[in-house]
Parts: sequence; structure tokens; C-alpha cells
Amino acid sequence: MLLKLFPYLSALLIEEVERQPGGVVLRTRVRAATAACRCGESSGRVHGRYVRRLRDVAVGGLGLVVELCVRRFRCENPACAAVTFAEQVVGLTTAHSRHTPLLRGVLTQIGLALAGRAGVRMAAAVGVPVGRDTLLRLVRGLPDPEVGAVEVLGVDDFAFRKGRHYGTVLIDMDTHSPLDMFDGRDAEDLAARLRGHPEVKVICRDRSGGYSEGARLGAPQAEQVADRFHLWQNLGQAVEKTVNVHRSRLAEPGPAVSADAEPKTLQPLPELKIVSRLRDQHAAVHELWEQGMSKAAIGRKIGLHQATVRKLVNARSVDDVITKTLQRAHVVDPYTGYLHRRWNEGVRNAAQLYREIKELGYSGGELAVQRHLRRYRDGRGHAPAVGPKPPSVREVTSWIMTHPEHLNDEVADKLHHLRERDNNLDRLTLHVRKFATMMTGRHGDRLEGWITSVEQDTLAPLASFARNLRRDLDAVRNGLSLPHSSGAVEGNINRLKMLKRQMFGRASLDLLRKRVLLTR
Repeated sequence: MLLKLFPYLSALLIEEVERQPGGVVLRTRVRAATAACRCGESSGRVHGRYVRRLRDVAVGGLGLVVELCVRRFRCENPACAAVTFAEQVVGLTTAHSRHTPLLRGVLTQIGLALAGRAGVRMAAAVGVPVGRDTLLRLVRGLPDPEVGAVEVLGVDDFAFRKGRHYGTVLIDMDTHSPLDMFDGRDAEDLAARLRGHPEVKVICRDRSGGYSEGARLGAPQAEQVADRFHLWQNLGQAVEKTVNVHRSRLAEPGPAVSADAEPKTLQPLPELKIVSRLRDQHAAVHELWEQGMSKAAIGRKIGLHQATVRKLVNARSVDDVITKTLQRAHVVDPYTGYLHRRWNEGVRNAAQLYREIKELGYSGGELAVQRHLRRYRDGRGHAPAVGPKPPSVREVTSWIMTHPEHLNDEVADKLHHLRERDNNLDRLTLHVRKFATMMTGRHGDRLEGWITSVEQDTLAPLASFARNLRRDLDAVRNGLSLPHSSGAVEGNINRLKMLKRQMFGRASLDLLRKRVLLTR
């Protein structure tokens, strides 16, 4: 069994086996009386001896160290440049290595999978203590995978530091394997790599202008394909902007009010706790003041600061005290009508309403607006909202971007009513569904007509999206016609992000590149 696990043992004489706290030590020497030099000449003239300590894979969870007595022979070939040479054991020794080839392969795979610190913890758990620098050195020493002919290439960027520093990864779309990655995402960087692959026929990319130019310069023979996912994502952003323009139409219209109808009486707000407390304190302070007690004595008796007692005594009435205490809340009063109207139009965001009334001259803070709107949310002390709460812009965008067969009956009815009330949203939905049919059915030949119809419409954000498609028309048409997509590229980008975060941002590009290219 041991010979199957460790074939090199057949070439050794085991002189001693010692159990140590850290594992097992085998003291050995080579059986053969002669050894072959690099020149091919065999020699039996021993020049000297020394001991090598070689770590091997663990046995039963115990680390294994082989102490090999190595002989140095004198080469008998007078033409050989090496006067002396050390004997080597196949499967056990390699030049200048302290690990057997088997252990070296295991540690390399651990380093590829887990990098430095996590790899050290895993190696220690299987009985092979090793330093993180050793693991990283083994990974860096691996050769790059061989790259054959690539006909369909995927290109995308990734962030070293989001918003500041980016790199590019190239993917073989036939095997879904990464081919190369490099720092930067400029057109010339990509063109320089593509010139080394004249066999490329198709390049799948996003709608980046830099990659478009780089593909044109580096591989003019290749067809460029704009990814459908990015096209659909860009369309969704345009739809959301369009819905936001018409958000005032999202609320259900309120019931008609007849001219002779009596105005609805607003329910008074319940008295705030601070108002009730001020009334009680005012009454108690004036009762004691009329009894002839001093302000300091009243404060000690009731537990109030002397300045508070003085304020209550000097006030003409309790309403004056309450008004001064709550005066910051009343700064919103001149704008309550505007806030009521915007609320009933479906705008429920306090920060947005604050910005709007600030442009109208409001001098207070956002907190006062939030407190005022809290009454609306609780349904207390304000004009009732007209109809139910309208759907949000994102909800309506999601309804429009979803296949009609995948909408439940309730949502489908809501979208149907919205389209009936607003002709703009109806036309927007029709445009989106035509684009979806064109994309899923691979009808790229319809793209020019779709762009023209959208440009002639009055939906500005969608028209802007359509005009941008003209700048990359050939690639977009190919994306809507050919079966190629960047799905495999996005999958590799997700794996790259995992590897990058696993390394805690402390490793350089060369190590990240090795792990990306050599792990699967």
C-alpha cells in the first residue's frame, strides 16, 4: 500500500522511522550504487554526502518528513561542464526544492483555491504546515494555460476599485474559459491583445465605446455583438425615466365632488403630550405663585428649572407658551396646501417635497416637513388622500418590463387601468413589448423601424435610448440577430469578483491573473 502511495520508496533504504510531535520522520538513503549525470554518463565515484529534508503529504493526519542522505558523485566524462553532481530520486527530489513533487502539487492547488492566509489554515488542517508566501510563490510560478485558436471572444471590464481603477478580461466563448486579463480598459489596450488573435470572428461585448473602438482597430475582420442583457438593462433605465416624467398620472382619480356637497370636517389632532404637560405645569406654577411663593421655591417644589418657572409666570396665557414651544412646526403652514396636492398626486417622499417647497421660499428644515407628512401617513388631521396609494415608479417600470404572461391578474389589471388613463404609458408599453419580441425572436432586421417609430414619438427618455442605438447600430443588430451573448463573460466576472474579495485586495494583478486563468 505504501509503495502505491509513495512509489519513490522502492528506490530507498529506510534506516529509521521516528515519531516526533510534529509528525513522522523517515531517515533514508538511495539503494543504487551509481547515479547518472546530466550529460548522461553514469558514475560510481562518491565525492561527498549531505542530508536533505523533504516534506511530503501527510499520512493519517501526521506530517511526513523524509531525511535523505544524498551522495555527490564526480562525473567521469572529461567533456562534462559539471565536475560533480548530486543524485536525484524520481518522484522525491527536484533541484532546490524542500517539498516532494506530490506535496508541491497539493500546495499549489490549495494556493489556487484559497490564496495565502486561507490556504495556510487549510494546509495546517491536513497536516502540512506552510507559510502564505510559499503558497503564493507556488501559484505565481505556474505557467499560463496554452491558448489555441479562438473564434468567438468575450470582452468585459471589472473593477479593481469601483469608480476609479478598472481592468479587462477576455473569455473564450466556446469553452467559457478566461484567456487573458490586463490592467486598463482603453481601446488601444484591447486592440493590442486582439492583434495576437487574427483568427477571431466574433467579439461579444457591452456597449462601451472604448471596447467598440478597440475591437475595430485590433480585429477589423470580426463581427461585434452587443450583449442583449445590457440592451435590456439600458431600455429599463429609459423606461423608468419615462414613467417618472408621468408619475403624477399613476394615482387613481378621486371621486367627483358635487357643488352642493358639504365639505368634509377634518378630525382634530389629539393633543400632543408636550402640550398637555405645559398646561399642567402652567396651572401648578400660577397656583403656587398666587399663594406667595417665590419662583425659586416653586421650581424646587415642582422640579422645574427657575428659567422655566419664570417663563410660565410671565406668560399672559398658556396658549402663548404652547405657541412659542411649537413655533418650529408652524413654519410649514404656508405650504400645507402645496403638500396636500403633491401628496394626493402620489409624491410621498419627504426629501423630494422638502426640496420642492424650498424652491418656493420655505426657510425651515427637512425635519419639520417629515413631521407634517407623518400626519398624512397616519391618516390624522389632513384632507383624505384621493383614492388608494398609487404604485411607485419602479413598480410600474417592472410591470411594463415583464412579459404579460408572467403578470398575475391583479398586477395586469392595474397596468391595464394605467394604460387606459394615460396614453403616454400605453405607447411606452407597446414600444417595450415590440422591442422584447424583436430581441427574443432574433428579429434584428426590425431594429431600424423600431428606432424610427420611437424617435417620432414624444417620449423623450425612450427616444434618447433609441438615438444612442444608432451610434452602435451594427453591433446592436448583430446582438438581436445572432445567437451569441455575453452570459459566459458575466459568469466569469462574478467568479473574478469572488477571487478578488477572497484576497482582501492585498495581492497584485499577477497573482489575481494566475488564479483567474488557472482555476475552474
